Amino acid sequence: MATIAENAIAKAAGEVTNGKETNGSAVAKKGEEVAVEVEPKTGVSFPVKLDDGKQLNCVGVRKKSMLGLGIKIYAFGMYADNEKLKDVLKSKIGKAPEKPNKELYQLVIDSDVEMVVRLVIVFSSLTMSMVRKNFEEGLGASIRKLTGGKKNDELANKLMGEASDNIKLTPGSLIEISRLPGYVLEMKVMGEVISKVESELLFRAYINLYLGDDPLDKDAKDKFGMSLISLF
Repeated sequence: MATIAENAIAKAAGEVTNGKETNGSAVAKKGEEVAVEVEPKTGVSFPVKLDDGKQLNCVGVRKKSMLGLGIKIYAFGMYADNEKLKDVLKSKIGKAPEKPNKELYQLVIDSDVEMVVRLVIVFSSLTMSMVRKNFEEGLGASIRKLTGGKKNDELANKLMGEASDNIKLTPGSLIEISRLPGYVLEMKVMGEVISKVESELLFRAYINLYLGDDPLDKDAKDKFGMSLISLF
């Protein structure tokens, strides 16, 4: 049987599941087989391609240290318009590097290529106030790294918008952060838009959390890097 998290991510992708997986690699979609990739530490499945054509470049898990333990907070999948990413990389670099390097990641962070990061909650005691604090701290640190140490807490706090702390988050709840045209960063919680912020700095700072020098999941960053090289 599919887990709550798998059903949530499948539903968000517009898929109709029959509650079964085929060797962990596909779910049913109106009679079709749709490939998925499973985040191994949490068992959460992510479709390898979204309805709008964005492709999955990596999956990972966000952990938080609590009482000396590494608690899994959410699984994530990073999607991008890979054709446009390929154009950006080839125009700036030309030839594929032997392995992912800082220049490669920085090009993605600084580009205006559309991306989506899907977060599927796995921690059963997560609250919106905890999510708010996590995003504000993470984005605040990321902004400082991109601006040579300058703080901009007001900008970091904008992503959570007017999201109510009363929103219930259970395992399988879906949060999506999208980079849209015009350097707009949009956040949805269970399909509801809670913020839409136009800011090139915030646009870059969010992806820097995953692909910067101190990523949330180094293995996921490495996988994203290998995916970039494959585009050449």
